[in-house]
Amino acid sequence: MSSPTTEVPKPETRPKLPEGWRWVRLGDVTKVVGGSTPKTGIKEYWNGDIVWITPADLGKLSTREIYSSGRKITQLGYESSGAELVPVKTVVMSSRAPIGHLGIAAVPLCTNQGCKSFIPSESIDSVYLYFVLKQAVPELQLLGRGATFLEISKTQLENYFIPLPPLETQRRIAAILTEQMEAVEKARKAAEEGLEAARKLAGAYVIAYFTGSWVDEWERVPLAEISTFLPAKSIASDGDTEVRAITTACLSESGFRPEGIKTARMWANDAREARISPGEILVARSNTPELVGRVAVYPGGYPDLVASDLTIRIKATGADPAYLGAYLSSLYLSGYWKERAGGASGSMKKITRGQLQDERIPLPNLETQHRIVAELNAKLKATQALIHSLEAQLEAIRALPAAILRRAFSGEL
Repeated sequence: MSSPTTEVPKPETRPKLPEGWRWVRLGDVTKVVGGSTPKTGIKEYWNGDIVWITPADLGKLSTREIYSSGRKITQLGYESSGAELVPVKTVVMSSRAPIGHLGIAAVPLCTNQGCKSFIPSESIDSVYLYFVLKQAVPELQLLGRGATFLEISKTQLENYFIPLPPLETQRRIAAILTEQMEAVEKARKAAEEGLEAARKLAGAYVIAYFTGSWVDEWERVPLAEISTFLPAKSIASDGDTEVRAITTACLSESGFRPEGIKTARMWANDAREARISPGEILVARSNTPELVGRVAVYPGGYPDLVASDLTIRIKATGADPAYLGAYLSSLYLSGYWKERAGGASGSMKKITRGQLQDERIPLPNLETQHRIVAELNAKLKATQALIHSLEAQLEAIRALPAAILRRAFSGEL
C-alpha cells in the first residue's frame, strides 16, 4: 500500500528558523549512498572481515556507534556486490523494513540495500546529522512508499530538507542532545527495572502466604474433595457459533485481565457447556512451559465468555474460591507445575485435570481463608497502583526524546 504523502516538504512549508540557520537539502551537505548484497549462495563472499550492515543490525544497536555486524563479507564479496565502503562518522539509516533505525559508523563499513548512508561534508557535524535525522523519522516514514513494505528512496532523501545552523552551533546542539539523551536512557532503564520489580512483587506476596511454617499446621485435602471440575470445549474454526473465549493472557496473579479475551468459533452445544460464571477458578493447561498452571478467579462482568479445552474450570464447593485461586497461583509462580507438566516435547507441556484433582490443598478454617484473601487483595491492589504509576512514568520518559529533539531543531537550544 502506497503512502498518501509522496512529496518532500519544501522549506516554505516549514517553520521559520532562527537567525543564522537555513534549510538545506540532505544531498547538498551529505553524499547519500545505497547498499547492496553479495550473492548469498557463494561461500567465498561471506564470513570475511568487512562490516556489512542491515536494518536488523541497526535495530539491535544499544549505542549510537556501529562497530560490527551480524554477518560480514569478504573483499571478494564486497567487490562483487557494487556496495560502497563508507568512512567513519558516516550516519547510516534503515530505509525500509523499517524506515528510521540509525547509527554512526565507528569503523569503515558497507550496507545492504535496506539502508542508506549519509557521508557528511565539512559543513555538517555527524552527530548533529544523526540527531536531525532521528527527529525527522516520523516524516520520513510518511514519505515511504511500496506495495510490500514502505521504503524511502535515495532521491527522496537527497531532496529532503533539514535545518542547518552554523557548525559551532551544530556541535553545541549535538553535545547538549548527547547529554540529555544519555540522561533519558538512564531514567528509562531505571523505570523499566522498577516496573519489573513491581510486577515481581505481586507474585512474591502470593508465594509468601503459602510458604510459611504455619502452612504445615493446616490439613491438606485433595482439590477434588472441595471443588467441582466443569467442562471446557475445543475451539473449532468451522464451528457454527462465534464466541468470546478466555486465553492464558486473561490469567495473572493480580487478577483476571479482560484484554486477553479473543473472538473465536465453537459449536453451539459446546459453547453452552463451556460458558463460565463468576467465581470460577480458571487454570491454564497451556502448551507453553512458562504458562502451565497460570491462574485467575473470574470476577464476572463480561457476559457469555467461554473456556476452551486449554483451560481447566474449577468451582469451589468447600473453600473460599479466592483462597483456592491464590494457593493455586502460588504453585504456578513457584514453578511447581512447570516441573510436573507432561507432553511430547519441551514446547508442548500441559497439566491435566487429574493432576489438579489429586493436588492436596492446605486448608485452614474459613475465617483464616477470608483473612488471607483480604490481606492479599490489599497488597495486590497497592502493587497494581504502583505498577500503573510506573507504567505512566515510563510512557512519559519514552516520549521525552521526541520532545527534546523538536525543541532542539526549532532553535530553542
